[in-house]
Amino acid sequence: MDLEEADGDTESLSSSFLISSESPSTGVDVDNLSSWKGELSLLELFLSSQQSRTATNTSMLNVHLVPHTHDDVGWLKTVDQYYYGDRNNIQHAGVQYILDSVIDQLQQDPARRFIYVETAFFYRWWKQQSQNTRRIVTQLVNEGRLEFINGGWCMSDEATTHYSAVIDQMTLGLQFLNETFGECGRPRVAWHIDPFGHAREHASIFAQMGYDGFFFGRLDYQDKARRMKTKEMEMLWRASESLTLPLADLFTGVLPNGYNPPEGFCWDQSCNDAPIRDDPDLEDYNVDEIVQRFLNVSYNQFSQSYIKLIKVNVLYSTPSCYLQELNLANLTWPLKTDDFFPYADDAHDFWTGYFTSRPALKLYERLSNSRLQTCNQLEVLSGPKSTSGPFGEGDSDTMKRAMGVAQHHDAVSGTEKQHVAYDYARRLATGWAHCEVLVRNSLAVLSGSESPRVFCENLNISVCPLTESSQKFSMNVYNPLGRTVSWPVRLPVNGSLYSVTDTNGKAVNSQVGNYVCMSFKLICNIYDMKSSSLLPLLSVSINNKSVLMYVFKFLKVTFDDTTGLLSSLTNLETNQTIRLTQNFYWYNASAGNNKESRQPSGAYIFRPNSSDPFVINKTAEIQIVTVSSTVQEVTQWFSPWVSQVVRLYEGHSELELEWTVGPVPIADGLGKEVITRLDTDIESSDYFYTDSNGREVLERRKDYRPTWDLKQTEPIAGNYYPINSRAYIKDDKHQLTVVTDRSQGASSIYNGSLEIMLHRRLLYDDFRGVGEPLSEPGEFFDGLVARGRLLLTLTPPNMAADVHRPLAQGMVLQPLLSFQDGTPLANTKLEFTGLQDALPPAVHLLTLSQWDKDSVLIRLEHQYQAEESKTHSQPVTVNLQKLFSTLEVLGASEMSLGANQWKEDMNRLQWNTGSQFFISLTFEQIITLNPMEIRTFLLQVRQL
Repeated sequence: MDLEEADGDTESLSSSFLISSESPSTGVDVDNLSSWKGELSLLELFLSSQQSRTATNTSMLNVHLVPHTHDDVGWLKTVDQYYYGDRNNIQHAGVQYILDSVIDQLQQDPARRFIYVETAFFYRWWKQQSQNTRRIVTQLVNEGRLEFINGGWCMSDEATTHYSAVIDQMTLGLQFLNETFGECGRPRVAWHIDPFGHAREHASIFAQMGYDGFFFGRLDYQDKARRMKTKEMEMLWRASESLTLPLADLFTGVLPNGYNPPEGFCWDQSCNDAPIRDDPDLEDYNVDEIVQRFLNVSYNQFSQSYIKLIKVNVLYSTPSCYLQELNLANLTWPLKTDDFFPYADDAHDFWTGYFTSRPALKLYERLSNSRLQTCNQLEVLSGPKSTSGPFGEGDSDTMKRAMGVAQHHDAVSGTEKQHVAYDYARRLATGWAHCEVLVRNSLAVLSGSESPRVFCENLNISVCPLTESSQKFSMNVYNPLGRTVSWPVRLPVNGSLYSVTDTNGKAVNSQVGNYVCMSFKLICNIYDMKSSSLLPLLSVSINNKSVLMYVFKFLKVTFDDTTGLLSSLTNLETNQTIRLTQNFYWYNASAGNNKESRQPSGAYIFRPNSSDPFVINKTAEIQIVTVSSTVQEVTQWFSPWVSQVVRLYEGHSELELEWTVGPVPIADGLGKEVITRLDTDIESSDYFYTDSNGREVLERRKDYRPTWDLKQTEPIAGNYYPINSRAYIKDDKHQLTVVTDRSQGASSIYNGSLEIMLHRRLLYDDFRGVGEPLSEPGEFFDGLVARGRLLLTLTPPNMAADVHRPLAQGMVLQPLLSFQDGTPLANTKLEFTGLQDALPPAVHLLTLSQWDKDSVLIRLEHQYQAEESKTHSQPVTVNLQKLFSTLEVLGASEMSLGANQWKEDMNRLQWNTGSQFFISLTFEQIITLNPMEIRTFLLQVRQL
């Protein structure tokens, strides 16, 4: 029914706004639906006629009620435990019961609607349903009463995820929905109501996938207060500076209550709001009171309109319906061009710690992504025998689902309980075990050799039983990049008498000591290594002596002869030198006993109790210096739990810093947030630059936000930003770029400095739900030992992208090594390339994956931003028919980025910002890629 104000004012206003109304996230049994029914009983007070339930009214204020559920794909419990309702002593939650309840209740009333997000859960539930239930659900989907929103395998984190893995997990979910429900199952709205800050690249991805809008729940408390005041809770997000307008424009709305209903309207079993007592004979009858309270909430959420409203029309709705109504209003929206990091929910509560939390899991997820891409590519290139070959049944689907789960905002983010983190890692390991069989089969097909292949999982700690025990072995190297790369490899061996030869029998330049170290250009090659009479190369111990490192024509590195620390870096090609001092520090994590706030550091929150970190050691003991024609390295020891190897490789223009941190000591009762800081004489003037999910780069400025006037309350944590692959500082002449091997937090607190957080070990929970401190146990020690790599480049700013872009892609997609005992058999094919020619330097092969029996999915991307590179920020062409060496391309159809609709059928809502755009879509076999453009094609192929 229509709700009228008592005074009967004749003024009216046609408008709409959205109220999310979460169903019980705790999960309830089908026979115990009190909380779900309780919520609906309130709605029935407002929704008395079929007409008012299904349509808006142009003469009223339309209130769109959106029943939904938020189901974490792992957090306090594992994915399985959440689905089945296991371990309810941790959290009372069972996703399967929520879905059972929803389907039952939707059938009770044709006016009811519901939205669902996490395809990983729905996929599992769907597999268990009878044909009759599937028919009912399909009908609900076709009628628009059960609507899928977002549609990815999970609701991904936005700070610590790489764009390639985000696109994959979205594609996985969208493909299932498309195959199961067709067009009616295609999500049209992105829904990220829980992630802890929001990345511009995510908005760009959603826009390119054809979404009409994006809703989220969390933004900085200062930003929210300003937007509430200026009525800018809804906006148009322009999410790319490079893509042609409006390809990356996305309508974006902030839900004022997060994923919760308005205060006083929660009947989840975990809530304590008073029930509705609708019997007029009861003494405590409260319907009138609740109706009035609902009206007040409606008016307040409607931006405190200065027009006095007389009527409210309330309807069950979805975000898609709400967006349609807003679009019809043809209003002009404010524009947003930056991102929503960092996120704080109070003055001393910055959610910037999770950028680094669980560094080992973050690296494992990144390496798993690389392995998955290799698995996908080899499945395509080697054909059907890859999944059913000499080494058994293999598949890539298990790994795809494991990686999909790992993108969840409580997975790679590091914000889960410890036993859940173990479960995520176990899933990735299981996924790789399935892919490993596929890879073995594929390499057997491509090489013609079925000799057993071994994958050494512990090379990061110099452990590989085959290479350490065999006098003769071959190394198979597969490069998943679409271009030739130079990649250093270090292998543990038994002794120092080894020689290395390439596919042509020529010697490979290598250093042999207690390991073999080599660097070579590769596509997919086999290298032969056998015992020889080579002498070990120089390895000497020194103490606080002057060390000068050179590598051919590229870099010169010096160390201070007193402190043992790095002192300068020189690019010999450009004749540039900067002062460079690097050291390790730790911030003392707040225990929550600070007089300003009770907030401690935890899995989410970074809150040091001082702006000045403690230096781990003012000097570094240089223990080993190795000099050869292949590699030069210096080993530095800073403390029993911090060490580093500084390396320069032949033919490489980057400096490698391989750090080892842990176990972080806590016997002193202090939690520690460990950083490395690079101090230079670059005049960066409080500016620094970070990537967004590995793609476009955003400018950052200390103590500043582009959107509002910041009142800085945490001078360290409030200046931390996520980096997924790189960060840099620069002035007019110099740019120092740091490429990382995983997602981390970074900042520039001082002029000319760049600091990166490497590890965290804390003693207290931060009161955001995890309920345990972030103090990871180690496998061999009392505490986690983390090891990683940073790559440093020094270039003029106008040349930097040509170096750091391919370097970052190489860190993400690393060559896969496998080993065979003995020398290759005579009939073994020693070299293979899946491409007819290397791709142009500006083009990256983002996706190559089997779609169905005769089709493959391919994504090609331009990996440079507009005006970023004089050489490569130009349109580039690729011939789709002349890509592959083992496939004949019979036809090609362009798709959306999410691969769930044809590009020609994409018809997004257009939003008014005061200017107009026109897009022309064409397709040819020779395609053109513009800066930052990703193009997705379904290719019909035949195996050659």
